[in-house]
Amino acid sequence: MYKTSTCNFMFSSNVLLPRMVVARLSCTLKNQRVRIGHCTKVSRNVNMEKLQHGYLFPEIERHELMHLEKYPHANVIDLGIGDTTEPLPTSVTSSMVDFVRGLSTAKGYKGYGPEQGEKALRKAIADAFYKYLGIKPSEVFVSDGAQCDIARLQLLMGPNLKIAVQDPSFPAYIDSSVIIGQAGEFVDKAGKYKNIEYMTCGPQTNFFPDLATISRPELIFFCSPNNPTGHAATREQLEQLVDFAKVNGSIIIFDSAYAAYITDDSPKSIYEISGAREVAIEVSSFSKFAGFTGVRLGWTVVPEELLYSNGFPVVHDFNRIMCTCFNGASNIAQAGGLACLSPEGFRAMQSLIDHYMENARILVNALASLGLKVYGGKNAPYVWVHFPGSKSWNVFAEILEKTHIITVPGSGFGPGGEEYIRISAFGSRDSIIEASERLKHLLYQEEN
Repeated sequence: MYKTSTCNFMFSSNVLLPRMVVARLSCTLKNQRVRIGHCTKVSRNVNMEKLQHGYLFPEIERHELMHLEKYPHANVIDLGIGDTTEPLPTSVTSSMVDFVRGLSTAKGYKGYGPEQGEKALRKAIADAFYKYLGIKPSEVFVSDGAQCDIARLQLLMGPNLKIAVQDPSFPAYIDSSVIIGQAGEFVDKAGKYKNIEYMTCGPQTNFFPDLATISRPELIFFCSPNNPTGHAATREQLEQLVDFAKVNGSIIIFDSAYAAYITDDSPKSIYEISGAREVAIEVSSFSKFAGFTGVRLGWTVVPEELLYSNGFPVVHDFNRIMCTCFNGASNIAQAGGLACLSPEGFRAMQSLIDHYMENARILVNALASLGLKVYGGKNAPYVWVHFPGSKSWNVFAEILEKTHIITVPGSGFGPGGEEYIRISAFGSRDSIIEASERLKHLLYQEEN
C-alpha cells in the first residue's frame, strides 16, 4: 500500500488558524500595544472568531498561487475546487443572448422579477425533477445557487438548534452553522464543534451513519450523492433517514446538487421516499449538471406539509426570508435555466454529464491500478482516495509539489476525511488523462 514520504512543504499555523493573525493585528489586544490605523468601537462577531480556518476552497486557491510563484512555468492541473470546464451548449447560451438583446427593447425589457423565481421556471423545475413526486411549482424557490440557499436556511432556522452533519461533508454546512451561532465552541482535541453531531459516513458504515448512535438533532444536513465521497444513498438508507427524522421531530436539509450524476437506481430526490414531504427541505443547483457555476442558478423545495412544532408551515417563513434577504435570481440566468430544461437542453446537459463521468472513470481506473482504495466516481464526478496513515494536507502538498496537480485535502470536509484526498473529475479530457499519468508516475515511484 502506498504511503506518502516525508513532505518538505510546511504549513505555518497562520494558514489554518487566521485568528492568530487577527490577534496580532487586532486593536482589541489586551496590552493594546499594537494598533493598525483607526479602530471603531464595534466588537467582532464572536461566532466569526470561532471559525477555525479560512474557508476550504479559497485556502486551496491561495496554495495554488504560492505554488505558481515558486514554479511560474508549471502546467498546473486543477482537480480541486470542482469547477466545471466544458462550454455551455449553444441552445442554452442562445436563450440567454436573446433575452439580453430583448432588454434593449421596450417590449423585451424586464426589471425586478418575483423573489421566488419566474413562474415558468418554477413549473419547469417541478415538472423536470419532481413530476411524479407531488411537488408543486409554488413549493419551488429559484435562487442564485445551493450554497446561498444553505446560508438562507440557516438564517431561517436561527441559532438555537442542534444540527447533525455527515462526516465527511461539504464544509459550508458547518461554517454556516458556526456563523449563525449553532455550533458552540471548538474542541481542539476532537477536531469538532461541541454542539454539532458528526455522523460518521465512511466505508466502514457503507457511507451512511449508524442512526442508532445519533442523538436527537433538530436539523440534519444530508448530501446525496455526497460531496466529497461520491456515495449516493440507497433507497433503504434514505427510508431509514426519513423514519429517523419523523420519530425525532427533525428537519432534513437534503442537498441533491449532484443528483443528475446518479447512474444506478439510487433516489435522485428525498421526495422519492414516503413521508419525506413532512420532514425534508431539498436544495439543488444548475451549477454542476448544467455547467452554471459562473452563471449562478439553483433552487430549494419547501413542501407545504413541513410544519414547525407549533403547526405553522415552514414554507411561509422561507418565502419571507427570500423576499427580505434576496431580490430574485438574475432573469438572464433564469432564461438559461429554462433552456436547460427543454428537451434539447436536457439532451445537451446529459452530454456534459457523460463527459465528466467518463473523466471520473479514467481517474478511478488509474488510481485503483496502483492498489489504492478508491471510492466515488460512479454516481458523482468526485474520486475519494484513501492514503492510510497520512495527513491529508501533507498528501495534498506532496501531490502539488511533485505533479503540479491541485486536489483537496479530505480533512477540509471534517475529521472523517483526514486520511483522504478528493479529486475532481471536472476538466477537459486531455487534462484528466495527463493528470492520471502524472499521478501514476508519482505513486509508482513512491511504492518502489
